[in-house]
Amino acid sequence: MNLTRGLEQAICIITLLATQDKNFPITSHIINRRLKGASPSYIKKIMRKLVVNGLVTSVSGSNGGFSLARNPENIHLLEVVEALEGPIVTYPNTGMINQVFSDLGPTANHGEIVLTEVFKQADNQYKDYLREQTVAQLIRKSLKHQDIPILNWNETKIN
Repeated sequence: MNLTRGLEQAICIITLLATQDKNFPITSHIINRRLKGASPSYIKKIMRKLVVNGLVTSVSGSNGGFSLARNPENIHLLEVVEALEGPIVTYPNTGMINQVFSDLGPTANHGEIVLTEVFKQADNQYKDYLREQTVAQLIRKSLKHQDIPILNWNETKIN
């Protein structure tokens, strides 16, 4: 399973929003400038997915922009992954086992069921781990500090 580049961009966006002063939504212009080299139209698609999945809110008006929909303590990485990538299913069961081993009768079908179940359990372990990781934990580990800084990215200079 390869996760897309959009997931990394979404995590950056969520982190920006998690550290943003709640009184000042981050403008889409600032998000685009911060994600240097990213296509503005692609960033809009990412933002749409984050809004639709209840992770980000869109604020309209002259002082509008984007804000985190919930406290970063209550946003799990699994939610971000699934918002961008969809449900995690790593085994692409195409029915090939039944096709290749059809002359073995029910054994092929049983083999397909066993293999599908093995990958389903692996997916569940992966999801459980991501479900335990919050945006707040990610920020704290990255900064090696317990406090999450609150900034106004709309006013922070970009190098």
